[in-house]
Formats: sequence, C-alpha cells, structure tokens
Amino acid sequence: MHKPCAVIPVYNHEHALPAVVQALRGAGLPCVLVDDASSPACAAAIDRLAAQADVYLLRLPVNQGKGGAVIAGLREAARRGFSHALQVDADGQHDLSGLAIFLEASQAEPQTLICGYPHYDASVPKGRLYARYLTHVWVWINCLSLSIRDSMCGFRIYPLPATLALLDAVAIGRRMDFDTEILVRLFWRDQPMRWLPVRVNYPTDGLSHFRLWHDNALISKMHAKLFCGMLLRAPQLLWRRWRA
Repeated sequence: MHKPCAVIPVYNHEHALPAVVQALRGAGLPCVLVDDASSPACAAAIDRLAAQADVYLLRLPVNQGKGGAVIAGLREAARRGFSHALQVDADGQHDLSGLAIFLEASQAEPQTLICGYPHYDASVPKGRLYARYLTHVWVWINCLSLSIRDSMCGFRIYPLPATLALLDAVAIGRRMDFDTEILVRLFWRDQPMRWLPVRVNYPTDGLSHFRLWHDNALISKMHAKLFCGMLLRAPQLLWRRWRA
C-alpha cells in the first residue's frame, strides 16, 4: 500500500505556511499540521488551513521542539491510515516544485526512505553551510559509511511501519538533533535509502528557531552517543560493507 501524506511541524511560521500547504495540496498530498504550541496568531492561521479538505490538525499543548513535533505527526499520520509521510518544514525553505519525483520514487520503492539532499541558493548563511560538514563527517564515522549524503535536510518520505518501529524502540532526540539521529539509527537497522536533490533557500519569513549554543550542545551530545553506539555495532556494520 502506498498512501502518503505530508507532516508539517509548525512553530510560529504563519506567514510562510499557507503557501507550503497550498503547494502540497496542489500535488494531491493530504497534510497533517502539528501545531507545536505556536503563538495565538499562528494558531489562528493553522485553524484556517485545517478547515480545508484533507488538512488535519494535531495541536501540542507544550512546545516539543522540531523532532518532538515530527514524531507526534508521524504517529498521527499512521493513526489516520497513511502508509508514508513526507516531512517538510513550515518555513517554505524547501522547493516543492520537484515533489512529484519524490512521490514517484516512494511509490516505486515503498520500503525505501526517500531522502532529500540540499542544493542551496545564495540565501544560505555561510556559517551554517560550512558547519554542516562537521555533522557530515561525524555521521560518516558513526555509520562507517559514506552512504548518507546529508542527514540534516528535513525533507524526506518515511515508510511509516519501519520508522515507527524504531521510534517505539529507541528514544530519539526531540529537537534539532532529530533529523540526523533518526537517519543514523535507521541506517544501523539496514533501512534502504535513496537520495534525491531538493533546492533549499533560507527561510521565506526570515525566522529560524535554531538556538546556537543549546542546539549545538544537543547535536554534540547526540554525536557522542551515536559514536558509542557505532562502536558496539562496528562488527555488524563492517560485515555489511564487506558483503556489499
């Protein structure tokens, strides 16, 4: 079965969100909006969007962070009978003009996690761009593989059964550490992945929720935890590489 939807974690992106929902609905995707304890103005905008057909609302009373909101959205998508969920940001940074290619790839390979890797325009802050390579290197170390092209791009189509099985078994980071950690842990489980390019610009409303010191500390802690997990799994990971 291939019944996809979009899961959009929303925290105070009321200006960019309507265009994101319009593009997704134009592509025929139902949308699950996860209101991560947004401001009253954003909550009102979400309510207006949720009045549309095939737009569903899950409202979290306390802010969970990006990862927590995505996790809640994935569970809600499965509860509503969807088999796959496209994770997409609410700030409009992901170019949705190539969405059909992602959906076709997911339908052709329904057991595969379809991952976007970013092609940036000139709007990307150079510090953020270069800092990503630190995470790339640590991901390659923690996977003993170069297979993961970009673990920080939150534009991907998850097969929900395999993804929820992982989330039921392991506590995944619930803030900006989520995107990388879930991908590494799915890789450890030998989850098939396919990579497609997606154009990215920084964000249309100029609002970023990345907290420099706090989120970098969480990401550093995550890499240390994954490194210890890699050491335990190193024989299995190396055996997999040798067989391939």
